[in-house]
Amino acid sequence: MVNMLKPNAQRALLVLADGTTYRGWSFGAAGTTVGEVVFNTGMTGYQEVLTDPSYSGQIITFTYPELGNTGVNPGDEESATVQAKAVIARNVTYRPSNWRSTQSLPEYLQEKNIPGIYGIDTRSLTRKLREYGAINGAVSTEILDPPRLLDIVQQAPDMAGLNLVKDITTDQVYEWSEKTEAEWEFASRIKTERPLTVVAIDFGVKRNILRRLASYGCKVIVVPANTPSAEILAHNPDGIFLSNGPGDPAAVKEGIAVTKELLAAEKPTFGICMGHQILGLSLGAETFKLKFGHRGLNQPAGLQKQIEITSQNHGFAIATESLGADVEITHLNLNDQTVAGLRHKTLPFFSVQYHPEASPGPHDADYLFENFVKLMQEAKT
Repeated sequence: MVNMLKPNAQRALLVLADGTTYRGWSFGAAGTTVGEVVFNTGMTGYQEVLTDPSYSGQIITFTYPELGNTGVNPGDEESATVQAKAVIARNVTYRPSNWRSTQSLPEYLQEKNIPGIYGIDTRSLTRKLREYGAINGAVSTEILDPPRLLDIVQQAPDMAGLNLVKDITTDQVYEWSEKTEAEWEFASRIKTERPLTVVAIDFGVKRNILRRLASYGCKVIVVPANTPSAEILAHNPDGIFLSNGPGDPAAVKEGIAVTKELLAAEKPTFGICMGHQILGLSLGAETFKLKFGHRGLNQPAGLQKQIEITSQNHGFAIATESLGADVEITHLNLNDQTVAGLRHKTLPFFSVQYHPEASPGPHDADYLFENFVKLMQEAKT
């Protein structure tokens, strides 16, 4: 495959913590950045991936060889800015073709001050990450000497034990009312007599999660991750939502403590991704770091011959053997048998390790939002 280089393209360098070096070309912003290098296998949805707060602190390798063909647009952002530290691609398009596009991906990354490197062998890099696991690395257009860049990489902290939620959560309470686009409204089958109030704890929430809750008739109040339980309960919520987010869930001590207190109120509680892990930790389970994580749009999850194709993005999982007798597994990741869903046997608490709101991804698991609404309605009767 021949790279379509932009005239006067600037050199760029990727160095991994083990000393592995990849030379390529710069797209996006100039500069130097360090993060955990991971890979995403999705063929579409690169803008939603880049703006997903769960990718904070990470450098994303896209395994699909062409990036940027459809450009970017404001409607596909999952947060206010790009959350990834840098982008790695095989080939990049500077002239996108899509009626919704407002600018090219390189222009977008430059505007957001995010470096990118392309023209490298992403297949080789992905095979390395699969074999040896996610690893810290650096992308630079300024430092093209591998030993110098390696010194910077080796000073960066590992993702295990890192609390990134405190840097990504909202700093103020706000209400969310925007719904998903019309073509997705067919999934909103359940109706409510009056809006059900859901307090969403923001560990790094994606916008489409909030849109799905609003589409199911919920009044959504988003609060910072360090909000005391008394303040959350003062909103008189019908349910509690625990959002996705970046970093090591076991390091989010404040969020775990608050969730434990909220569970004592026995309000219907639904967690996604980090919210799933926080719920598990609050119920006495333990988490561990996956070798290279699950990041893509076609991850099979299910149990008892029922399978959903799911969108996933996480580097940690709940240890099966740590779950208490009062908790049951509802879904497994069918690629490696890790816990992908759980629920309390007697109380209205449940969670999943994947993203039922998709964006990007399939809609197989959208029914989980409906289940949450039903739990809240039953709790009111």
